[in-house]
Amino acid sequence: MNSKKYDAIIAMSGGVDSSVAALLTKKQGFDCLGITMSLTDNSGVTDGNSCSSQKDAYDAAEVCRALGIPHTVCDFSSDFKEKVIDKFVSDYENGRTPNPCVECNRYLKFELLFGEAKKYGNVRVVTGHYADVEYDKNSGRYLLKKAKDTSKDQSYVLYSLSQNQLATAMFPLGRLDKASVREIARENGFVNSDKRDSQDICFIKGCSYREFIENYTGKKYPAGNFVDKNGSILGQHKGIINYTVGQRKKLGLVLPSPMFVCSVDPETNTVRLGTEEELYSRELTAKRINLISVPEIKGQMKIKAKIRYKQTEEPAVVEQISEDKIKIIFDKPVRAITKGQSVVMYDGDYVIGGGIIC
Repeated sequence: MNSKKYDAIIAMSGGVDSSVAALLTKKQGFDCLGITMSLTDNSGVTDGNSCSSQKDAYDAAEVCRALGIPHTVCDFSSDFKEKVIDKFVSDYENGRTPNPCVECNRYLKFELLFGEAKKYGNVRVVTGHYADVEYDKNSGRYLLKKAKDTSKDQSYVLYSLSQNQLATAMFPLGRLDKASVREIARENGFVNSDKRDSQDICFIKGCSYREFIENYTGKKYPAGNFVDKNGSILGQHKGIINYTVGQRKKLGLVLPSPMFVCSVDPETNTVRLGTEEELYSRELTAKRINLISVPEIKGQMKIKAKIRYKQTEEPAVVEQISEDKIKIIFDKPVRAITKGQSVVMYDGDYVIGGGIIC
C-alpha cells in the first residue's frame, strides 16, 4: 500500500483532453496524481503512434510537470492484449464487428484503473471523456449524461460503468466544447495543445484491420462463398474477416445491381449479400447488459437507442427478457444492425443502459 494519499487520480493519455481535465481538477483543489496506462509490450503489436506510445507518456509527464503534480505509468499491456486485442480478433473470426473502445473503457479505464486508484485511498477517478455524471436523489442512482458538446459526446462508450464507478468518476470536460478545451491548453502552454485526437482503433497503425489480424494471428483466412438470401452462390470471398454488415465496397464482384453484406456466417464460411432494403430491420437482442438509470426494466419501456457511436438515436421499445438480455423493437426499420456492436439506450440526455448486440 502506498503511503502517499491523493484526492484524485487522473487518467493521462498524453492527449489534450486528459491534460485539461487534470488542470481543471487541480483548480478545484484536489491533490492529484497523473497515471498513464502503458497498453503495449513493445512487441510490435502497435507502433509509436498508438495511444499508449512512449511519446504519449512523455507528453503526459510534461503536462504533469507543468501542473506540479506527480506522474506515474502503469503497465496494463497484458490485460489490454487479453481484454481488447484478443477479443477484437476473436469477434472478426466469429462473424462479429467489435467496438474495442467500449471494451477498453469497460476493462482498462474503469476496472483496472479504479483498482489502481484504491491503492491511494478513497479517491476520485478523472478522465478526459466528454460526458457528465449526476446524482438523482429520487432514485438514489448516479446517472450518466450526454456532454454539452454533442459532436464530441462519449456517453455511448461509457454505458458499461457501474453505480460504484459513476459515484467515483469525474468528467471535467462534460460542460465544455472541444474548441474551448484546446484554447485552455494553449493558454497554459501545454505541449500537446494542438495534438490531433486519437483514432478509434488506437492499436492499428499503418495497415488495415484485416492486415493487422493476419499479422497478429499468423493465419490466412480461407476463401468461401458469397451467397444471396436463397443460398445461391454469387462468387468467392477472400476470408470472413474482410467483411462487416453494411459493407458494399471491396467485394470484388461484378453484379448487375448494388449489393451489401447482410450477414457473416463463420460456421459455413459464407458471406450473405443482399439489397439495400435487406439491410433494414426493426428488432435486436443484446446481452452483457448494464443498466444505469434504472436497476431493471419492468415491462416495456419507450426509449431512444442507437446501434453505433456516430448514429442518430431512433425511437424504440425495450423489454428485459432475462437478467442479462434485452430485446429492442424500433418504431421504424434501422440500417445494418450488427452483431458485436453496442446498442445504447437514452431517455433524453441520460443513458438508460446498453449491451452487446447478439
